[in-house]
Amino acid sequence: MTHEKTDLNNFRIEHDLLGEAPVPEAAYYGIQTQRAMENFDISGVTLSHFPNVPKALAMVKKACAMANRDLGMLDAAKADAIIDACDEIIAGKLHEQFTVDMIQGGAGTSTNMNANEVIANRALELMGYRRGQYEHLHPNTHINMAQSTNDVYPTAMRLAMVMKHKELVVAAKSLKNACDVKSKEFSDVLKMGRTQLQDAVPMTLGQEFHAFSTTIGEDIDRIRDMAKLLCEVNLGGTAIGTGITADSRYAPMAIAHLTEISGQQMILAGDLVEATSDMGAFVIFSSSLKRLAVKLSKMSNDLRLLSSGPMCGFNEINLPEMQPGSSIMPGKVNPVIPEAMSQIAFHVIGNDLVVTMASEAAQLQLNFAEPVLVYKILESIQQLTNGMFMLTDRCVKGITANRGVCQAYVDNSIGLVTALNPYLGYENSSRIAQKALKTGRRVVDLVKEEGLLSDEQLAEILKPENMVAPMDLSSKTH
Repeated sequence: MTHEKTDLNNFRIEHDLLGEAPVPEAAYYGIQTQRAMENFDISGVTLSHFPNVPKALAMVKKACAMANRDLGMLDAAKADAIIDACDEIIAGKLHEQFTVDMIQGGAGTSTNMNANEVIANRALELMGYRRGQYEHLHPNTHINMAQSTNDVYPTAMRLAMVMKHKELVVAAKSLKNACDVKSKEFSDVLKMGRTQLQDAVPMTLGQEFHAFSTTIGEDIDRIRDMAKLLCEVNLGGTAIGTGITADSRYAPMAIAHLTEISGQQMILAGDLVEATSDMGAFVIFSSSLKRLAVKLSKMSNDLRLLSSGPMCGFNEINLPEMQPGSSIMPGKVNPVIPEAMSQIAFHVIGNDLVVTMASEAAQLQLNFAEPVLVYKILESIQQLTNGMFMLTDRCVKGITANRGVCQAYVDNSIGLVTALNPYLGYENSSRIAQKALKTGRRVVDLVKEEGLLSDEQLAEILKPENMVAPMDLSSKTH
């Protein structure tokens, strides 16, 4: 008993509708956060894991306090204390107090109350009171004034995603730029293109890397466009979108303040009832992340194939050697960076399925599964961002070309016959290809042997620049 009494000296007693419970004296969170911590020990990933989450919550709470102050609903002293507390959180302070698990029941209520309690207790200190003296400033009455979890939570989470996606765009641009550099560096490296893992026609290694750049560039634009959909929010709709407990002037004022605070152009949804339960923007945004993941995995697959070997594979490029590749095979080095990137892609693709199912889970006026949806989108953004920086800095920038190997594949490939097809005709070309395949002899040597084309014609047709781009065929003859 003595031990328990000593422990209780470090706690304050708070109460809610379920009764009383001890809360650590040093904590800025309160009883509802404490209950949520006990109930939802699930993922081990708390709100503070994503710094933009506490930051976005504080931005929304600040905007609401300013609107309530402007309307005369919240007195200036309380509003100023709330605003100052929010500013501290926006600046990066007190994030460790956002302790609730990202996965939680209650459609985000625990997240909203975590924010309300931290802001209330810090504001109380700024007003000269102790934490927990809610008779002077209450988490629900004042911090949550004219609000509900059902409009605050989705608004803040959308804002957190919009802020987070900017880091993703920076990472994607970095990868695109690295591929652009390699496309120029390898612009004169002739190699064989392949379809279905079989020899196709010649191309340059530069064209291959330019294609990587283009495909990443497309998704930079797509993700930027999709993120704009997240800026339409239901703030002011309160519980189910009808705006109960909020002044009729409140919503547009809160949105205007939030736009100024965040630097993002936030838009009030036209139908707040629909916007409170609809997760369509999340589905589209998550899908754009999945599309990027699929492309990154394809690129990683290609890098592994092109660097395979080195003695018994393609061996057209060399990836930077990052670490020993085997505990038993001396000298083995694995393509660990593209391997890691593909695993990130698999995770993001799986997260998209979670988002899809969580979005479908909406019932009537609300979606209870929004927390797991938010968690998985933020996780996908973070992992893709980290993965692309990794792929850029620890792989693509250090890639070199094995020029001799690339040229030898071209010289010995039956794929060359495709370039000769307009001049030889399909029948001759097929026959030469089959003969080359059966005998192991070079296509060029067989064409010369049969006198189908002169040395001068072959030299012109087989110029690298003529094999990797369209050319004038007006003078061709069969």
